Amino acid sequence: MRTAWRGPAGDPRWARPALLALLAATAVLYLWDLSASGWSNEFYAAAVQAGTQSWKAWLFGSLDSGNAITVDKPPAALWVMVASARIFGFSSWSVLVPQALMGVASVGLLHATVKRWAGPAAGLLAGAALALTPAAVLMFRFDNPDALLVLLLVVGAWTVSRAIDAATVRSSTWWLVAAGAAIGFGFLTKMGQALLVVPALGLVYLVAGAPRLRTRLLQLGAALAAMVVSAGWFIALVEIWPADSRPYIGGSTTDSLLELALGYNGIGRLVGGSGGGGGGGGNTGFGGSAGITRLFTGEIAYEVSWLLAAALILLVGGLWATRRAPRTDRTRAGLLLWGGWTVVTGLVLSFMSGTMHPYYTVALAPGIAGTIAVGGRALWTRRCALWARLTLSATVLATGAWSFALLAASSESFTWLRWPVAALALLGAALVAVSGNSRSGDDSHSRGSWARRFVVVAVLSGLLGTGAYAVATASVAHTGSIPSVGTTSSSFGSASGSGTGGPGGFGDGRGVPGGSGMPDGSGTADGSGAAAGSDAGTAGTEGTASGTAPTGAPDGAGGGAGGGMGGQTSSALTALLTSTDSTWSAAVTSSQTAASLELASGTAVMSTGGWGGSDSAVTLAQFQQYVAEGRIHYYVGGGQGGSPGGGSDSTSSQIAAWVAATFTAQTVGGQTVYDLTT
Repeated sequence: MRTAWRGPAGDPRWARPALLALLAATAVLYLWDLSASGWSNEFYAAAVQAGTQSWKAWLFGSLDSGNAITVDKPPAALWVMVASARIFGFSSWSVLVPQALMGVASVGLLHATVKRWAGPAAGLLAGAALALTPAAVLMFRFDNPDALLVLLLVVGAWTVSRAIDAATVRSSTWWLVAAGAAIGFGFLTKMGQALLVVPALGLVYLVAGAPRLRTRLLQLGAALAAMVVSAGWFIALVEIWPADSRPYIGGSTTDSLLELALGYNGIGRLVGGSGGGGGGGGNTGFGGSAGITRLFTGEIAYEVSWLLAAALILLVGGLWATRRAPRTDRTRAGLLLWGGWTVVTGLVLSFMSGTMHPYYTVALAPGIAGTIAVGGRALWTRRCALWARLTLSATVLATGAWSFALLAASSESFTWLRWPVAALALLGAALVAVSGNSRSGDDSHSRGSWARRFVVVAVLSGLLGTGAYAVATASVAHTGSIPSVGTTSSSFGSASGSGTGGPGGFGDGRGVPGGSGMPDGSGTADGSGAAAGSDAGTAGTEGTASGTAPTGAPDGAGGGAGGGMGGQTSSALTALLTSTDSTWSAAVTSSQTAASLELASGTAVMSTGGWGGSDSAVTLAQFQQYVAEGRIHYYVGGGQGGSPGGGSDSTSSQIAAWVAATFTAQTVGGQTVYDLTT
């Protein structure tokens, strides 16, 4: 055995120091100035605050500590963030640090998984590619559920690889059960999106597992059962818990977590038109038009597509190279695992016609990174064959050309990098094309040493563009429900008209496509987002043109352009809510408005209509009873409260109409407020 610094005896001397350097660099990238984004997504930050104030809110993922309604996702990601906030105190840092650390863990675990079958160099390449994916940098510095989702999916891949390498049937079965449990908890993080990797995980074990076919099928059945149990226990708990003593399930139409999973967060995401949550179905403009080119257009192109073409080329080339290998060949197994992950997830994200936010593509990043590493090594070790060298050269050229195109269309200040990228790509492709040895894979001679230098040039040409965008993404604050990468709004080849920043751009405030503003007023009628209300930036600071939060706006009272859920909360309104001692200091129509008020005042604010105002979180009769019991002190309407969504027959509209007809309006800090106790 060697020291912890040097690593296992079979590793090269450089392997462990290089891994530690990768993890340290990833930690710096993800943790540096992390609190600059304030609460990031106020919707989830408010739920974390509620969880620190109420154990029931922590369990169910309630938006408010009064437990009127949950967020529109299951609560696994909130469980982690609330645990951190309970230990270290509720702050921007305690909410976001777990996300960043999960990113570092994902990079390390991806390295370990790829290294197992493809060696330490491939493991480092995979880890670096994941760490430098702009969507990964965005989400691992944000409080959305995607950070935990990615970590759990990588855990699933790692445990499946351990199952394939296990010495006994018993141990391989337990590793598969662990994989099923990881995916099950991924379902409790972001529901159906966690299941997109299941075909790849099942296929790789079915093909490369050591036991006989019947045993492998039984083992996969055990893994499936573990997945159902690890996800189903919480669904069963919610279903059997008396509905009148738990919060309403946000985003559902029947107050059912199972219906939420199958509807708004299931079929609704794939085909649109289902669910009462935010953006419900059919609204695809955030992520461009559905189709095979979606991942290469608009904001998505900058978030995840930098290395996608390389992954697809190397997947095909690697599978061809291993076509005659034994059934249990580990190189082909790695290609099936990571390539299957990439293809299935990519196709679903490309063609889903429900709500599609660009940052969903972070789930693609581990698959792309693993495919490139395994496929690249498979062809590199066969570089004595002309076809392998030419395929590698074509991969380098395609990646360089695509990076050049993305940088050329970008509005960032570092677009000049396209010229070094092009030069490195041309040089790398040429060097790889002439790097063949008389003995494949023999790097012990001088020609092999030069070949390794050729690889470095080729890798640099591929990582320079995505790395620049990754660093740029980490260098500025990002807030809101639709964050984007980089420092300025850039869009590549999209004609979806999202926002007002030109064709396909997200505009200056990431406005809702087609001109539909957010229910709370954070989007304007012309789709310009926060442009019409640029004073939404906290501390009286104007929101920036890129949709990022003003630097140094951590108090959550508002967000930057396109970011703040409910706009700036006035000090007068904050003081009014803070002075109450009722269960809910106020009620409003939408959840994003409630979140802003909660973070500003530290009190519970009831959302009567969920994200879009259309949830039946509380009926008019229930609301009237709460008012009679003195459990709700104020109702905030007008600008801060937002317009009731879901039409005039929605419960939130009925409540708003009853309040306006029954109580006297007053203006507090520019907002219409009703005192429900008088």
